[in-house]
Amino acid sequence: MVEIGCVNEWYRIAAMETFSSIECFVRSAEAGSFAEAARRLSLTPAAVGKNVARLEARMGVRLFLRSTRRLTLTEAGQRFLAEVSASFGVIQNAVANLAGAQGQPAGTLRVSMGTVFGRLYVVPLLGEFLRRYPDIAPDWHFDNRQVDLIGQGFDAAIGGGFELPQGVVARKLAPAHRVLVASAGYLEQRGPIVTPDDLERQDGILIRSPQTGRVRSWPLTGRNQGQAELRLPARMTLSDSDAACVAAQQDLGIALVSMPFAVPYLQAGSLQRVLPDWYVDDGHIWLYYAEHKLLPGKTRAFIDFLMEQFAVQDLAGRFTA
Repeated sequence: MVEIGCVNEWYRIAAMETFSSIECFVRSAEAGSFAEAARRLSLTPAAVGKNVARLEARMGVRLFLRSTRRLTLTEAGQRFLAEVSASFGVIQNAVANLAGAQGQPAGTLRVSMGTVFGRLYVVPLLGEFLRRYPDIAPDWHFDNRQVDLIGQGFDAAIGGGFELPQGVVARKLAPAHRVLVASAGYLEQRGPIVTPDDLERQDGILIRSPQTGRVRSWPLTGRNQGQAELRLPARMTLSDSDAACVAAQQDLGIALVSMPFAVPYLQAGSLQRVLPDWYVDDGHIWLYYAEHKLLPGKTRAFIDFLMEQFAVQDLAGRFTA
């Protein structure tokens, strides 16, 4: 009996070592370096490298071409990654969900979101979220650029206009409308603005895309779904809607900003809509997450909670221009 118990224990340890080695391989392939994989796994780069080397020795093939700058998958490594990555994710999620079934969803929840949007509308939900799910540890990243959801190891991301790569799904949160706003002082100085043509003689505070570095040419959409060209000369260009609102508060011009950023200023009365029957339709704000047959409990809890809170607070209605 002792011998059988020792053999079973040996197989258990060997299986765990193999699983750990495969995890280090998958994360290293995603990140392109042992150092980044180590950061995601809370290990040292040396430990990750040893695990991968152990896997290569066991399989008898080289999985990576190593250089001082980056890891590159060999042909055998590419084949192995394609064969194991999907199954590995299912197993990992099953283990996490089994642990969560003993109590609450648990684990580190990595979410990416826009800086100001996250601060205004997502961070205020954090207290209630953690009261419901005390075993989840938020690791939230605030960035206005699109992230590689799977490659960078995020559980979810919030944003708009992202390309939808393979393996990522999206849930609609709210419309992404842009509106024209200005201060009462500016409008008193410049006279009435009644039609889109009146914008040609105004000072524009325009937004430069952080992704492309360009100022996009937007068409205006009317409440009757008519279209009009937006001809607003640029007095200045900024890369942030909240900064544009602050500039507009100083009587510096008419800002074209995303509705979620305009809402606090409109509610406070420091800015008002210009041409309130017209807006820019920029699609929707989405919640992105990786497509899994078995979604981790922590991710499912976050998705359901966020969708619930957006409905309770009618954020979709508040963001509609």
